[in-house]
Amino acid sequence: MNSTEETSGYVSLAERAYEILRDRLVMLEIPPGAPINEGALAAELGIGRTPIRESLKKLEVDHLVVSYPRRGTFATAVDIKDLASISDVRRALEPLAAARAATNAPSAIRQKLLEKAEQIESLDVDAMSNRDLLEYDLAVHRLIYSAVDNPHMEEPLVRLDNLVTRIWVMVFDRLPSVGEHVREHSTLLRTIVAGDADKAEQLVRDHVQNFEMAMRRAL
Repeated sequence: MNSTEETSGYVSLAERAYEILRDRLVMLEIPPGAPINEGALAAELGIGRTPIRESLKKLEVDHLVVSYPRRGTFATAVDIKDLASISDVRRALEPLAAARAATNAPSAIRQKLLEKAEQIESLDVDAMSNRDLLEYDLAVHRLIYSAVDNPHMEEPLVRLDNLVTRIWVMVFDRLPSVGEHVREHSTLLRTIVAGDADKAEQLVRDHVQNFEMAMRRAL
C-alpha cells in the first residue's frame, strides 16, 4: 500500500468513527456528561485509537464533546436554554438553504431528494415512535444541506441541526407524535426538486417556526 492509499484509508476510518459517534451523541445514546472511552470505542469499532482521536477533535468543534486536560473527553451537556439562540440562527439560515438547494442542487442530488420524499410518503408515521421519526428528520435535513452545494453553509447547518435534535431528544417523551412534522418534509423536498426557490424558502420558514413553537410548549 502506498502513502496515498494509507492516508485515504486512515481518513475513511476517522470519518466512519466520526459519523458513528456523532449520531450516538445526537440521539443521546451516549448520555450528556458521559465519558468517552477511546480504547473501548476502538475495540468496538475495530479501528485504531488514532482515527478515534481524530474523530473526537472534529466532534469537539461540533460542540458534541468536550476535552479536559488529564481528565479525558466527555459528551457535552444539553442545555435547553440554547434553543433560543440556535433558533435565531436557524430562522436565518434554513430558509436560505432551502432556496439555494432549489436553485443549486445537482441532478443526482435532486433524484435523492425525490426518493426521500417518496420514502416519507410511504411511512405509517402514526405507528412510528418519535425516536424513529427523528432519524428521518435528521436524514432529510442533512440531504437538503448537501443539496445547497456550499460547504460554508452546509457545515454550520448540520452542526446546528445536531444540537437542536439533542434538545428534541431530551423532551420528545413530552411531545405528541411528531409524525406531521416529518410528513411536511415531503412537500418541501418535492418543491426543491421542482426548483421553486421562493416556495421552498417559505415552507422552511414556517417549518422552523412551527418546530420552535412545539418545542416551547413541551418545555
